[in-house]
Amino acid sequence: MELPDPVRQRLGNLSLTVFRDSSRTGPGPGPEPSEAADNEMVSSLPLQMSLYFNSYFFPLWWVSCIAMLHMKYSVLPDYYKFIVITVIVLITLIEAIRLYLGCMGNLQEKVPELAGFWLLSFLLQLPLILFLLLNEGLRNLPLEKAIHIVFTVFLAFQVISAFLTLKKMVNQLAARFHLQDFDRLSANSAALRRRRPFTEEL
Repeated sequence: MELPDPVRQRLGNLSLTVFRDSSRTGPGPGPEPSEAADNEMVSSLPLQMSLYFNSYFFPLWWVSCIAMLHMKYSVLPDYYKFIVITVIVLITLIEAIRLYLGCMGNLQEKVPELAGFWLLSFLLQLPLILFLLLNEGLRNLPLEKAIHIVFTVFLAFQVISAFLTLKKMVNQLAARFHLQDFDRLSANSAALRRRRPFTEEL
């Protein structure tokens, strides 16, 4: 059964309007190109996954460190006892702040929080864990070496991915700033064009 020509034409127009923009969810007009650029997601999924797994790994690292320290505490020199306890306390405090800043900065695309996360990871946490891993005077046991290596891999990956994500976020903020500046200038020039006829008439 064939449809009449007007009905076929209407169905063709309807299919064109439905399939023209797959990102639209409502009957309203589609987003402007500048709005689409503003709404582009720049948060990093690999970074977020690494933070998620790191938050589960850290309690295991902490318990293992305390257990290994208890086993070798009597054979360590006094100054190494003090240093190891201080480093573990520092790493614990920094890790809580670092994971919070990383999740907030990455999920909500906030540059200051993500920059703070990157600085804590690169300048404090990575040197501390490398000290625990590479210092031969600490007499590391095999389990300690294994968990320190896993923690170092987490930190190295997060430092690299956070740096790349920060770069994307800063570039997007700069582009958004330039677009707003351009829109402001174009609005001012349009207002000046509207005023010109009135001044010429006067």
